[in-house]
Amino acid sequence: MMNRRNFLRTTTAAAAAFSTGNAFAALAADVQYRKNIGIQLYTLRGPLGKDPAGTLVKVAEMGYKQVEMYGFPNCKPLIDGSKAAGLTMNSTHFNWDSAVNPKDAEFSDFRKILDQAKEIGLKHLVVPSLMGGNRSSADAWKKTAENLNKAAEHAKAAGIELGYHNHAFEFQPMKEGGTGYEIFMKEFSKDMKFEVDVFWVKVAGIDPAELITKLSGRVTQLHLKDLKKDFKTPNFGGVSGDAYKELGNGQIEFEPILAAAKKAGVVHCHVEQDVSPDPLASVKQSIEWLAKL
Repeated sequence: MMNRRNFLRTTTAAAAAFSTGNAFAALAADVQYRKNIGIQLYTLRGPLGKDPAGTLVKVAEMGYKQVEMYGFPNCKPLIDGSKAAGLTMNSTHFNWDSAVNPKDAEFSDFRKILDQAKEIGLKHLVVPSLMGGNRSSADAWKKTAENLNKAAEHAKAAGIELGYHNHAFEFQPMKEGGTGYEIFMKEFSKDMKFEVDVFWVKVAGIDPAELITKLSGRVTQLHLKDLKKDFKTPNFGGVSGDAYKELGNGQIEFEPILAAAKKAGVVHCHVEQDVSPDPLASVKQSIEWLAKL
């Protein structure tokens, strides 16, 4: 996400910042992530379900500049509330079956979604996950990649980038060898992008900054949330609710992640916290943590 510190000018200063743990200290004051800090609205699904308009006003008052929606295109209250609150909408998670399991060769359902996305000015559509059948074997992963590549062509023609958002299961070794994510890295076309969720990458026991660097030019967005300090990785057996932490409250080092993101050409970053006893307080705490650094 973003930071108010000036870019460290020298290698010595950068090393000092890393040693003192001052997250984001190496980011320029005008870095795009800081100026356009975003939030994945799934974090606030509880409050949004009760009062979408009021919740989105609170999001804007906290200092968030953009939102990434979920459930598109069936999320009109989120669209209307974001517009009213002055929050930019660049990206959304969407009903992904239209792209992953198209009902016809023309991807007609997905193209309808593209039309709706284009109408409100979205630039990114993101597949949020996969069901079991689409990730049951190496062949299933390859078929999924094939369909997403075709969908990405349609998206590109509409002026929209299609991306894939990871959890941890993509990195779990398969019986055949390798992982689903490795298949995606190999099989995705240049038009099919990645949205890297750094929390889940860390849960899988992988360094997020290294992955972002490896995917340079192919990552359009990041999800930023923290992982509790005593959580042991890799873990493919499920994550309890208390594992999700506000930024700065866990074990993830964000400075190298954001430095790698800048070099890799990442466009947007979104705060996310899947589980919280008080989601509005959590996202407020995360943005305040960023502002103090």
